[in-house]
Amino acid sequence: MSLSVSMFIAIARPAVEPQGPDAVAVPGSPAIPPVSPRALHARLLENAALRRMRGLERRRSNRPDDADYWLHAAPVAVQKACALRAGFSPLP
Repeated sequence: MSLSVSMFIAIARPAVEPQGPDAVAVPGSPAIPPVSPRALHARLLENAALRRMRGLERRRSNRPDDADYWLHAAPVAVQKACALRAGFSPLP
């Protein structure tokens, strides 16, 4: 004698589903607009300057390990900005 048992399986969906391209965003948070390449370039250069200033501040505070980290991190941001700039079209 064989018994046929059918089971109902329901896949639960989250109460709040993300909308838009950012599936990791916190529900209710404002959407982050896409950034133009030139704006991203400016942001990377600003990031490099802030890293350098943070490194110099750490050096003045006699924290050489932190200073070395931040001073070595600044050129990385500059390299990323340079790589991004290589793809720019000339301004009119």
